[in-house]
Amino acid sequence: MTDLLKSLRYTLLALLASLLVGAVIIVVTDIDALKVGDYGKAFTTVLTAYRSLFEGSFWGLRSISNTITGTTPLLLSGLAVSVAFKAGLFNIGATGQMLAGGMTALWVGFTMSGPGWLQVPLAVLAGAIGGAIFGGIAGVLKARTGAHEVITTIMLNSIASFLVLWLLKTTLFQREGRPDPISKLIADEAHLPRLFGFLEGRSDLVAHSGFFVALLATYGYWYLLKRTTLGFELRATGLNSDAAKYAGMKSKTLMVVAMLLAGGFAGMAGATEVLGTYGYASTSLAGNIGFDAIAVALLGQSSPIGTLVSALLFGALQAGGRSMQANTDVPVDLIIVLRALIVMFVAAPLLVKAMFRVKSQFSAQGQTFRGWGG
Repeated sequence: MTDLLKSLRYTLLALLASLLVGAVIIVVTDIDALKVGDYGKAFTTVLTAYRSLFEGSFWGLRSISNTITGTTPLLLSGLAVSVAFKAGLFNIGATGQMLAGGMTALWVGFTMSGPGWLQVPLAVLAGAIGGAIFGGIAGVLKARTGAHEVITTIMLNSIASFLVLWLLKTTLFQREGRPDPISKLIADEAHLPRLFGFLEGRSDLVAHSGFFVALLATYGYWYLLKRTTLGFELRATGLNSDAAKYAGMKSKTLMVVAMLLAGGFAGMAGATEVLGTYGYASTSLAGNIGFDAIAVALLGQSSPIGTLVSALLFGALQAGGRSMQANTDVPVDLIIVLRALIVMFVAAPLLVKAMFRVKSQFSAQGQTFRGWGG
């Protein structure tokens, strides 16, 4: 069995384990059914909840649209964490990089004028540059001073949050007539086109072409790793920085490059949210996406295809969770629990091996960074 199939089997087992534990949680929290000993009702609740979860994720155009909308920023920010992992770095700063990218894309979106075919790419590029600057700061600090990237990226998250709050209160960004920190609307030409815009009367289909931006970025990440010298050097540095340095690779420069790329991916995530999902910026622009991206990268083992699949899974859980809460008494908080369980089982391969009595070894799968995934 190839390494890819082994990895896929393990990931599916981790997902199955999380669903089983989630089912147990649903049963034990159904107080009414437990009081009367009606375990059949509790079992029905589990089936109804998971059916609603699936239908809310993939059943019908609206569900698919919501899944795509949630997947887009998760995929781009997941790539931001993945490329840093490959170089042996732990990028916790996707949130700050998203905010930086979102604000620079916003500025281009409401200040520049021109046709959409020009304005949209420029705004996305501006978002990538804004995020890359924030990522590059952490890379330079790591390379020049040895400052740990976990600490610096966490601090940069705080800096970005307060910087955005301040900017949204300035006359340059704040929307006229609004006392709260919310930005001006971007120009109509700067909006990312809707994927289902050709369907009249379907304003509920909010998925936008930022999804194609994310897919293109995923391809670029794959090409970088598999077809370029830079990608090889990044992976070599992540696997063993001392050996890479001995082989003549400039490990410090590669650290900076990795964080620039990471920031660029996260910046594009912020840009697609502003240009596609909202049309404006607020202090809640990044939400929890930057931290969810860590789970996406871990589940996808930092590979391009793995990150795409895990982002799609998390996007589906996010979309389906709302449907599950609407159709059952199961709270949407269960989705947070499921995501945490998935990551926990991925990080604990021996636990999954014991649960399903799998003979093959998964010791390499539990690695988190230092070039995780090879």
